[in-house]
Amino acid sequence: MRTQVAIIGAGPSGLLLGQLLYKAGIDNIIIERQSGEYVLGRIRAGILEQVTMDLVDQAGVGQRMHEEGLVHEGIELLFGGQRHRIDLSALTDGKKVMVYGQTELTRDLMQARQDAGLTTYYSAANVRVHGFDGQTPSVTFEHEGQSHTLECDFIAGCDGFHGVCRASVPQGAITEYEKVYPFGWLGLLSDTPPVSDELIYANTPRGFALCSQRSLTRSRYYLQVPLSDKVENWSDDAFWAELRKRLDGEANERLVTGASLEKSIAPLRSFVAEPLRFGRMFLAGDAGHIVPPTGAKGLNLAASDVAYLSQGFIEYYSEKSQAGLDHYSQRALARIWKAERFSWWFTSMMHHFPEEGAFGQRMQEAELAYLVQSHAASTALAENYVGLPMQAR
Repeated sequence: MRTQVAIIGAGPSGLLLGQLLYKAGIDNIIIERQSGEYVLGRIRAGILEQVTMDLVDQAGVGQRMHEEGLVHEGIELLFGGQRHRIDLSALTDGKKVMVYGQTELTRDLMQARQDAGLTTYYSAANVRVHGFDGQTPSVTFEHEGQSHTLECDFIAGCDGFHGVCRASVPQGAITEYEKVYPFGWLGLLSDTPPVSDELIYANTPRGFALCSQRSLTRSRYYLQVPLSDKVENWSDDAFWAELRKRLDGEANERLVTGASLEKSIAPLRSFVAEPLRFGRMFLAGDAGHIVPPTGAKGLNLAASDVAYLSQGFIEYYSEKSQAGLDHYSQRALARIWKAERFSWWFTSMMHHFPEEGAFGQRMQEAELAYLVQSHAASTALAENYVGLPMQAR
C-alpha cells in the first residue's frame, strides 16, 4: 500500500488532520490501535477555543457543533465562599468559547471520514514506524490477521502520550520536560442539568472543584483527590456530598444530583517533547505535549498543532515548498509553551497544595482577590482562556 501521509492515531487530532488533508486533495490513511467503539467511548473535555471552532468549520464538519454546542462568554471563580464572574467576551473584544464534548467532535469527524470513503484501520496491532529519518518512511501493522506495510511520504504521529511514534524517536534526538502534580481529578458524568449556566472553578481548603457541562441536560463535575485515591472508594452519594462541601450556598440550592454515567480519576501532568519533527515524522497533540485540564487547553493545542501541520503539508504538495514543514515544530512549540504556562499557573492557583499549609492557601486567596479586582489581571486570564492567536505564517 501507499499513501501521501500516514496518520497514526484516530483521536481528534488524527481525524481532524485527515479531514483537512482530504479537503485539500492530499491522500491519507489513518491507523489506530483501538477499536472505533473504544475511541468513541473515551470521555474527555470539551471547551473549544475560537481557533478550534474555525478549524472544524474549515474541515467541513461544524454543522452539529454549531447546532448543539453551548457558547459561553464567561466563567466563574469561587473562593472564600463567593463567586466572581470573569467576562471573557467583554475582556477580549467579543471572543467566546464553546462547550462541545470531545466525544461528539470525534463522532462528527469519524462520520465525515466514513461518508467520504476514506481508509481507516481500527484495531491495528503491532504498529511500527520505519525510515522516518530518510526519504522512504513506512508503517507496518497487523489488521484482522493480515500483515500490512504502508509506504508514505510523511508520518503524522497523532497517537497520544503512550503512542509508538514518540517512543520510536532515538533517545538523543528528543528532550522531554515534565511536571507531575500530587493530585488527580475525580470526574463524574451525569444526566442532570448543569448547576450553573457557566463553568464554576472552585478554590477551597478542601481542594479544587469544577462544575462543567456537556449539554443543557448533561453535566460533568470534578473533585481534586490524592493520587493514591481509587474510584471504587467513591460512591455517587459520597461524590455529591463532597462536592456540596466545596460549593457556595446558591450552587448547593441549584445542584441536581443523579446516578453517574461514568466516574474516573485522571492524574495531572505537564509535559512537552522537543522538537516535534524528526525527519519525515511529525508529532501532534498528546504525542508531543500534555497539559493539566484546568485551563481547557489539551484539545485546543492539538487543533492548533493540526492547523500548522496541515498548512505545511498543503504548501508542500500544492506549492512544492517545505517552509511550512520546516517551521512546524518551532511555530507549534511557541504556542504550546504559552498554553503550558497558563495551565500550570491556573492549576497552581486553584488547587489545594497540603504541603504549603495555611500560608499557601492565603497566598492563593490574595492572588485570586487581585485577579478579580484588577482589570489587567482579569484580561490576562480571559485572553489565555479564550485562546491566544495563532502565529502568522
